[in-house]
Amino acid sequence: MKDSRIETLAKNLINYSIKLQKGEKVLIENFGLQRELVVALVKEAYKAGGYPFVSLKDHQVDRALMMGGIQEQYEMMADFEAEVMGKMDAYIGLRSGHNINEFADIPDDKMKLQGQTIGQKVHRDIRVPKTRWVVLRYPTSSMAQLAKMSTEQFEDFYFNVCNLDYSKMDKAMDALVVLMNKTDKVRLTGNDTDLTFSIKDIPAIKCSGQMNIPDGEVYTAPVRDSVNGKISYNTPSPYNGFTFENVQLTFKDGKIVEATANNTERINKIFDTDEGARYIGEFAIGVNPFIQHPMQDILFDEKIDGSFHFTPGQAYDDAYNENNSNIHWDMVMIQRPEYGGGEIYFDDVLIRKDGRFVIPELEPLNPENLK
Repeated sequence: MKDSRIETLAKNLINYSIKLQKGEKVLIENFGLQRELVVALVKEAYKAGGYPFVSLKDHQVDRALMMGGIQEQYEMMADFEAEVMGKMDAYIGLRSGHNINEFADIPDDKMKLQGQTIGQKVHRDIRVPKTRWVVLRYPTSSMAQLAKMSTEQFEDFYFNVCNLDYSKMDKAMDALVVLMNKTDKVRLTGNDTDLTFSIKDIPAIKCSGQMNIPDGEVYTAPVRDSVNGKISYNTPSPYNGFTFENVQLTFKDGKIVEATANNTERINKIFDTDEGARYIGEFAIGVNPFIQHPMQDILFDEKIDGSFHFTPGQAYDDAYNENNSNIHWDMVMIQRPEYGGGEIYFDDVLIRKDGRFVIPELEPLNPENLK
C-alpha cells in the first residue's frame, strides 16, 4: 500500500509519540513484515538525527518457536533481547498479522514461558519503564474482515483514527485527569453490571498518542481490595489465540470469585495463572471518536467511544495498586445506547450516561468535539 498517509503516520510516531532526539537510538520491532511503514519510520528517524534499529518478526515463526521451546532456551532469548532493549532510548512496536488465532493451539505452559521470560525481562523490566515507547497495529485484510469493512474502507478508517489530532485530545483530557485524581468512589452500571470500587490516591494517566496508536483513554487502577459487584462485558475479548464472549465476572473484596464465559473452564485457567490474575490492575475510560465498534483487536477496542475497560492482572507502575501478575487482560464494556447503555458515577455524581459525558468540564471529550 503506497499512501502519503503512511508518511504522515511515521512523522507523528517519530516526532510526537516518542519525540526522538538527535543521537538517540530507537528499536523498530515489526511483527508481520509490513515494510512500507518500517521504511518510512527509518527515514523519519534519520531526519530527526536518531539511529534506527530494526527487528523483523513473524507470528507463524514465533508459534513454531513456542511449540518446542524450553526454559533454558527462552531465558537465553530473553537475555539476548534485553541486551538490545537496554541500549535503546525509544521503541516502536508495529504489529500486524493475517490470523488473530495463530497462537490458539499453543499449550498454556508454553505461553506462560514466553510471558515469564521475554515478556518480563524485556518488556516489563526495560521497555515499559526505561524507554519512550509506542505500540500500534498496521491495516491488513484480516483486520478489515474483523471490523466488517472492505479493505479500502478499513484503510480510510485506520488512518482517520491513527492520524487524529492527538494534541487536541491531550488538552481535553486534562479535566478528566483532575476529576479522577479527586475521586474516591466509582460506580459502573449497565446490563447485568453494577460495580463499585475506590480509586483514591491512585494517579490518573492520560493516553493521547504517546504510548498507543490508536489512542484515547484515561486510566487509573482500583484500590486492590475495593472492588465489589458484577460486570458483564459486551465485547468479544481475544486472549492467547481464543476469543472469549459473554464474559461475566463477580467480585468480592477485590477478587474475582466467579468467572463465566463461552469457555468457562478456559477463562478460569487464565485467572488461575497467579494470585494477581484474579484482581484488577487497571480501570480506564475510552474516548476515541472514530472507534465506534469492536473489531477483536484490543489496541482499537479499548479506545472505543463511550467505553471503559476493567483489566484483570498487572497494574502499571504509574498507576500502581500493588497488584502483580503475569497477565494484563483489557476487557471492554461499551455503554452507548446501542450496546445497552450504562452510567459512570464519581463519588455518587453522574459523569457519563450512555457513553456521553454529562458535566460541563468533560463535554470536550464527547466525540463531536474531538474530531
